Amino acid sequence: MGPSGGGKTTLLNLLSGRIKLDSGTITYNNQPYSKSLKWRIGFVLQDDVAFPHLTVKETLTYAALLRLPNTLTMQQKKERATYVISELGLERCQNTVIGGTFFRGISGGERKMVCIANEILLNPSLLLLDEPTSGLDSTTALQIVKMLRNIARSGKTVVTTIHQPSSRLFSKFDKLILLGKGSSLYFGKASDAMLYFSSMGCSPLIAMNPAEFLIDLANGNIKDKSVPSDLEDKFFPRNNSLDMKHGELSQVDVHEYLVEAYAVKEAKLGKTKLIKPLLIDAEPRMKARSSTMEWGATWWDQFSILFRRGLKERRHEYFSCIRITQVFSTAIVMGLLWWRSDASSPKGLQDQAGLLFFISVFWAFFPMFTAIFTFPQERVMLAKERSVGMYRLSAYLLARMTSDLPLDLILPLVFLVIVYLMAGLKSTFTAFSLTMLTVFLSVVAAQGLGLTIGAAFMDVKKASTLASVIIMTSMLSGGFFIQKVPVFMSWVRYISFTYHTYRLLLKIHYGCSTGLDAESGSSCKSPFKGLRLDWDGMEVGTMVAMTVGYRILAYAFLRRMKLMPIN
Repeated sequence: MGPSGGGKTTLLNLLSGRIKLDSGTITYNNQPYSKSLKWRIGFVLQDDVAFPHLTVKETLTYAALLRLPNTLTMQQKKERATYVISELGLERCQNTVIGGTFFRGISGGERKMVCIANEILLNPSLLLLDEPTSGLDSTTALQIVKMLRNIARSGKTVVTTIHQPSSRLFSKFDKLILLGKGSSLYFGKASDAMLYFSSMGCSPLIAMNPAEFLIDLANGNIKDKSVPSDLEDKFFPRNNSLDMKHGELSQVDVHEYLVEAYAVKEAKLGKTKLIKPLLIDAEPRMKARSSTMEWGATWWDQFSILFRRGLKERRHEYFSCIRITQVFSTAIVMGLLWWRSDASSPKGLQDQAGLLFFISVFWAFFPMFTAIFTFPQERVMLAKERSVGMYRLSAYLLARMTSDLPLDLILPLVFLVIVYLMAGLKSTFTAFSLTMLTVFLSVVAAQGLGLTIGAAFMDVKKASTLASVIIMTSMLSGGFFIQKVPVFMSWVRYISFTYHTYRLLLKIHYGCSTGLDAESGSSCKSPFKGLRLDWDGMEVGTMVAMTVGYRILAYAFLRRMKLMPIN
């Protein structure tokens, strides 16, 4: 316990192995930190991190399937999730979504319970919690502390930071570490804390919550408290460390005195000797697990579980009213502007070329800016899950991409159906199918670039700025506004998916099916001066290469992402 900035979260991060020590050592049962301990330490963040569109049961079931040992069957893992839901009293809300900023779900206390349940699925020997009662009312906070006390009574070690608990919460604690500015001011039984400070002559002069009294001392606030005689003797005669305006001791003086007093007490008691605890029966098995079975599920199981979770979580985002309205309204406006266009005349041909170019730009711009938000928005969740070894990054990324594919295909399909029916493009099934495949190829290529930019910056503003420049450059060099590009800028076209998409669409609608003129056997004559529309496969190969290459780059950037600490 301690004031803000006292070092509580830093201490927990050190104890959990999430950040490295600059000096000193930390041991668990006289053993240094190792991978085997990673599976035995649970860490609950101060911020409740969970997917908002998943229900409580789905959240815990997916966590159980990914984190529990591979020696358990799928059914046993699901039963473990159901058992934890029952133990924490979450049956009533198990089929309710977690909720987010813009839509309601479970309450704050229930969300905290879900985060705790997510960690105790593994039945950890040590459970660390960072301010689990922050933002909760006193009754809900007491309920959570009682639940943590029951976990401790079952033979586990529970360590939690807390800012300023009520007197009822304070009475539930077994031991207390009082921190102030990174220094220990007290360590021992929570019930003996008041006696310790009273023994040195520091007691409350008015009735107050013990926790408030201790937090005031950790802040160096001695108001409404008796001043220890040693502190008076040390400072009052000299009168050079007093706050003359208020006639009170400075907070620095009080803090230094309390730190010195605690150090003297520890010196008198001698060096604290910890009784070596007996290793529990599961220790050999846990060590074996770290060397022979690092992951709770096989790679394929991780992929399939993450694929199903991705579909359930992101279907709400993909089919939101805003996205559907945006695509439908754009398609209808385009259909009205190019209503029954005729490509038989040069002017009509140029108009249809403009329509195809806009389709190329729209289905590059739209998926890229959607993909940019992916990793920045999921960064905290990704870091949290990877820091506990929940899954391999390759399984996550491949599941993320494949679960997006069916969702990415639906809106472009609806878009093209509307445009085709209204604008009067080449009305054959082959032309429509090839147009759909081309647009879909553009979508996955642009999405890959968006994922790469998002993974590289992990900042939406920076990523959006770069994406805007890339889209503008790709659009200008796409082959509609300018045909002859200077030699020193010609390379821009080859990395522009708008250029390749536009050329493919022109070939589908105005090119030759064989690539040769049937009568003369010469190259296909293009209706556009200076533009060859015979098939050579270059555009398709380039788009496929960009689709794969951008995703490999995204994987490389994600591998560099810092995982600990994430709060």
